[in-house]
Amino acid sequence: MSSGKLVVVQTKPIPKGTPEFQARVDAILAEFAAKVPDELILPTSITSNPPKNVTGIPRECGILTEEELDITENYDAVALAEAIASKKFTAVAVAKAFSKRAIIAHQLTCCLVDWFMDEAIETAKALDEHLEKTGKTVGPLHGVPFSIKEHMPLAGHYSSVGYLETRVKDDHDAQMMAILRKAGAVFYCKTNQPQGIMHLEGVSIYGRVLNPYNIGLSAGGSTSGEAALLAMRGSILGVGTDIGGSIRGPAGFCGIYGFKATSYTLPCKDFLPNGFAAELNVLCSTGPMCLTLRDMDLFMKVVQAAKPYLEDPRLVPIPWTGLTGPKSPAPLKIGIMTSDGVNIPQPPVLRALAWAKSQLSKSPELFNLKPYHPYQTATAMQNIRKAYWPDGGKGTRDTLAAAGEPMFSLTEWILKDAGTEPLTPDQILDLRVARDRFRVKFAEDWNKQDVDIVICPVFVGPACEHDTALYWNYTALFNYVDYPGAVVPTPFKALKKGEEDYPAEFATPISAEDEHIRRLWAEGDFEDAPVTLQVVARKYHDNDLFAALDTLKEALQLK
Repeated sequence: MSSGKLVVVQTKPIPKGTPEFQARVDAILAEFAAKVPDELILPTSITSNPPKNVTGIPRECGILTEEELDITENYDAVALAEAIASKKFTAVAVAKAFSKRAIIAHQLTCCLVDWFMDEAIETAKALDEHLEKTGKTVGPLHGVPFSIKEHMPLAGHYSSVGYLETRVKDDHDAQMMAILRKAGAVFYCKTNQPQGIMHLEGVSIYGRVLNPYNIGLSAGGSTSGEAALLAMRGSILGVGTDIGGSIRGPAGFCGIYGFKATSYTLPCKDFLPNGFAAELNVLCSTGPMCLTLRDMDLFMKVVQAAKPYLEDPRLVPIPWTGLTGPKSPAPLKIGIMTSDGVNIPQPPVLRALAWAKSQLSKSPELFNLKPYHPYQTATAMQNIRKAYWPDGGKGTRDTLAAAGEPMFSLTEWILKDAGTEPLTPDQILDLRVARDRFRVKFAEDWNKQDVDIVICPVFVGPACEHDTALYWNYTALFNYVDYPGAVVPTPFKALKKGEEDYPAEFATPISAEDEHIRRLWAEGDFEDAPVTLQVVARKYHDNDLFAALDTLKEALQLK
C-alpha cells in the first residue's frame, strides 16, 4: 500500500477552480496516489529540490534493478519484441520495468493521469503463458508496453476530452487500442493532456507536464505526457493525436520521433465520442510517438495490417510500404524551409537546419537541395484559428462553468479568434470553400517549387517556457493542408543562456510575432532542450515520406 506521500514536481502553479471543483480533483489525485507502493516513491530530497535536467534520475535513484535499467534503456520496440519472443525477457519483466520507470517519470514531470501496473502484469502473465504453451507469440507486439493518451478509450479506465466534466469510465477499447491489444500490446498507463486538448503545452487539472531535459520548459502538447514519458524512457511506444501540432509539437520539444499521418489513414474511431466541431473543416489525425524510426514503421505496419478500413469506412485503404517502399528517383528533391514567412525560428533551430543542409549537401547524387518558401502561412493560420471554434468557444465555456473549472491562459489564447457567437452554416461553408481553394493554391505552389519533401522547423524554438506556446505555424500550417509530417531528432541541444544568438542573416525581425519570439528567446533559459526537425510530404504520400526518411537516415544520423 502507498503511504500517500506521492509528490509530483511542479515548477509553476495552475489556476484553482471552485471549492467543489478542487475537491473532485483532489479525490482523483488521491485515488491515483493510493495505487503507488512506497518502494516506488522518490525521496523528498529529489522531489523537493530537483535538478533542471531530470533524465538521469531513473537510473540514479536506485529503484530500478540492473535488468530493469537494461530493458528500459537499451531496446527499442522492435528489439524488445524480438527479445520477448526469444524468451530473453518475459513479458512480465518488461511490463514491471516500464511500469516502475513510468511512475518515477511521473513524479518528476507530471506525465500521467492513470497508472495500472498490476493490470499490466496480469496481461503480461497471460502472454507469457501463451508463448510457453504454444511456442508462438500472439502477434507482432507480443509483450510490448504501450502508453496511451488520456482521451483515448481503454476498457475499464477513465478518459476525458480535457475537462473534468467530461471524465467517464470506458467499457470498451477504441478501435486503435483494440488493434494494438490484439497484436499483443500491454497497456500500463494513460498520459496527461491539456485542458480541452488544444494547447501546445500539457497543463491540465492533473498538473503541468514538465520537459525532462529542462523542467522550466514545456513538454509540448497536446500529447504532452506521452512525449515526456518517452523522453524519460518510461515508455517505448505511445499514440498521439494531432489537429494543430499535438504529436509533432511534443515530439519536437522532448527530442523523440513522432508521425502525424494524413487524415483518414489511421483509425481515430471513438477517440472523441461526441466529435469535435473543428473537424467540420480541419480533420484530426493520429500516429505513433516513439524512440526510433523503425518503431514508427512497426506501428504503421501493425495497424494497417489489421485493415481498419473494414470497420471504419471513412479510412482510405492505402497499403503500407513504409521504410522499405519504393524510393523517389535520385536525387531526392528537398526543400529547406528556414522560415514560414511570418516567424524566424530561434537560434538552436536555425543551427539544426544549417547542419541538416550541410550534411545533405555532401551527397549531391542523393539529394537536390533548394530553398522552400511556404504559400501564405499567415492566411492559413488566420483561417485555421477560426475553423477550430465554429461554436465561438461556447462549448468550452459552458463545460468549464458546469464544473467550476478555471479557464487556463492558453485556453483563452486559442479562443481569442473564435469570437463569442457560433458561426452560421453559411459561414462554416465559407471556411470550407476558403480551405479547399487554399489547398489547391498550396499544392500548385509546392509543385512550382518542385520538391518531393520539405525539411522545416517543428516550432519557433527548441521548446518554450511555460504558458508561452503561442505560435503554432510550423505544425498547424500542415494540418490546414492535411500533409503528413514526421519529427526527427538531431544531435543538438540548446546551449546555456547567452551562448548563442541569431545569425547575422536573420538578425532583423520580420513581424510583430517574430519580435515577441525574440524577446522570449532573450529572456528565457532553454539549456539542454532537444532540437528536432520536421519532414513533410504531400497529402496521402505517407509511404513516400517514410521512404524519404529511410534515404535521409544516414546523412541525418537517424536511429
